[in-house]
Amino acid sequence: MGRFRTLSHGIWKANPVSGGRHASSVLELRLPSPLEELFDERLAGAGVRLWLKRDDLVKPDLPGNKWRKLKHNVTAATAQGDHTLLTFGDAYSDHIRATAEAGACFGFRTIGVIADDEHRPLTWSLEYALSRGMRLAYLDRATYWRKTSPDVIAALHRQHGAFYLLPEGGSNELALRGCAELPAEIGQDFDVICCPCGTGGTLAGIAMTLTPKQTAIGFSVLKDGEFLAGEISRLQRESFGACSDNWSVEPGFHFGGFAEETPELGEFIAGFEHRHRLRLERVYVAKMMYGIFVMTVRGMFQPGTRIVAVITGPPTGI
Repeated sequence: MGRFRTLSHGIWKANPVSGGRHASSVLELRLPSPLEELFDERLAGAGVRLWLKRDDLVKPDLPGNKWRKLKHNVTAATAQGDHTLLTFGDAYSDHIRATAEAGACFGFRTIGVIADDEHRPLTWSLEYALSRGMRLAYLDRATYWRKTSPDVIAALHRQHGAFYLLPEGGSNELALRGCAELPAEIGQDFDVICCPCGTGGTLAGIAMTLTPKQTAIGFSVLKDGEFLAGEISRLQRESFGACSDNWSVEPGFHFGGFAEETPELGEFIAGFEHRHRLRLERVYVAKMMYGIFVMTVRGMFQPGTRIVAVITGPPTGI
């Protein structure tokens, strides 16, 4: 039997791994995630309408795009008889935190391999991961850059035993399949769908299931994020056997790089919260939203364009 099944009102029944210490019997998810129109005079003045796909509300500790990436991997790990999930990330990784939460919900042991030396004091993400039963391991930067090489993986197996390997950010073929399910949940006609980009998996999956008249834009949160275009093409080829030509990556809204921020971005976040009573997550979502507003004001969307923005970060509404 599958690891989970749909019940009413977005509640999923979990079938935990035998012997899991932290497993819960029911995982409550808000699916499909809400779609909310955002009214803002800056958008209205350009003739643009914007809806927020609130994937941040799917489950506060396992927000939407992370759940979408993990759910088919959880099923595969179960089918293979694996009891441990191992993955990679830095000290601020949402994916590390989400993997720890999934392990706690479904009874997996979890191991997070963190870039660099042990962080003291621990970041909030690492503290949360530990609280959900994750074991943390560390690799120096030189080794971390080679984390997918056979010798590094073999060393991790010698140290930790058997495990189901999840890539950094969670983006693999099964993750893309989960992300590709998102557009079908949107009960509103739209022209453009936007999402933040770290590894590119969410954009790669979403773009594969759009209609011929729809396009997708990914906003890189990484400095020098132009390389993501090649990554997204690779992910699509490996997952679907072909690449789509209905997407693009905007690399100019990273604000200094991953987890970096400038006063300009901070002012935008504060202004958005004042106007809409929604505090934007800073690492991913705020950079995407800033980009959407700038592109709108610059006339890069035609009047009448209908945009959906995927809100991937944890909910911080007030």
